[in-house]
Amino acid sequence: MKKIRAKISGVSGYVPDYVLTNAELETMVDTSDEWITTRTGIKERRLLKGEGKGTSVIGIEASKRLLEKTNTDASEIDLIICATVTPDMLFPSTSNIIADGIGAINSFSYDIQAACSGFLYALATGSKFIESGTHHKVLVIGADKMSSIIDYQDRQTCIIFGDGGGAVLLEPTEEEEGVMDSILRADGSGVKYLHMKAGGSNYPPSHETVSAREHYVKQEGATVFKFAVKNMADVSAEIMEKNNLKADDIAWLVPHQANLRIIDATANRMGIGSEKVMNNISKYGNTTAGTIPLCLWDYESKLKKGDNLILAAFGGGFTWGSMYLRWAY
Repeated sequence: MKKIRAKISGVSGYVPDYVLTNAELETMVDTSDEWITTRTGIKERRLLKGEGKGTSVIGIEASKRLLEKTNTDASEIDLIICATVTPDMLFPSTSNIIADGIGAINSFSYDIQAACSGFLYALATGSKFIESGTHHKVLVIGADKMSSIIDYQDRQTCIIFGDGGGAVLLEPTEEEEGVMDSILRADGSGVKYLHMKAGGSNYPPSHETVSAREHYVKQEGATVFKFAVKNMADVSAEIMEKNNLKADDIAWLVPHQANLRIIDATANRMGIGSEKVMNNISKYGNTTAGTIPLCLWDYESKLKKGDNLILAAFGGGFTWGSMYLRWAY
């Protein structure tokens, strides 16, 4: 009996219409286009505007587009996993809201929260349901409305993040394709360097936490950068070595879009040239769990069946990981 693997049979994405440029940020905080571009590679990012619009809006739109392009009825979906750090509300899960929004009446659904590594965690988890033989159509979504937790008076963070996300459909295959291997890591000691202090059970919302601006992302940029460069690069090299892959074997590196310098460091560690690196950070910024599916969506037309892809991410927590994926169409 052949091994069942989980293949990606389709990908789609969604970004809001509103474009927040570096020029507009110059009017909001003490920064400049040159400063932002040099340090991050970001020129603009998208924001989801409008009353009562949460991350589910992004997830629903990306999922509807995906179902249409793969000719899949929502009732066929067995499971929905949404990776997000900005859920619509604490409960129910955003994936539940997405399931209702697309009419996935036969699925169960839940969220995964692993910050910028969330989509990798969700993709690895979804693949196991496929490999077990119990599920045949799994929707994996990575989406975030980072503008909802960003302080637009903090020039360290407001220049980096944007809103958006994407979705992939996982289905079983007996061919040597799909999710081949993954390495996932976490180190909770990183909490003090990148977190949102208030809003959870440790620091419930209060007048004091709101006044102290503790419901926004806070980070020590230099420390996070150092950890990200090392761990994202190391784990990418590790999965190549584990699977006997050389740089020439890799068609594409699909890195989390946090910072252009981190992306370049990861590619260099792997011995891969920039022509093999998916990069859309200049137009979307860091959409947290949304960056990797947005890259796959942007580059879909350049992918060929059998292409070897390395997916890599690093996020708050700290969380990080890599995945060896063989493209299936």
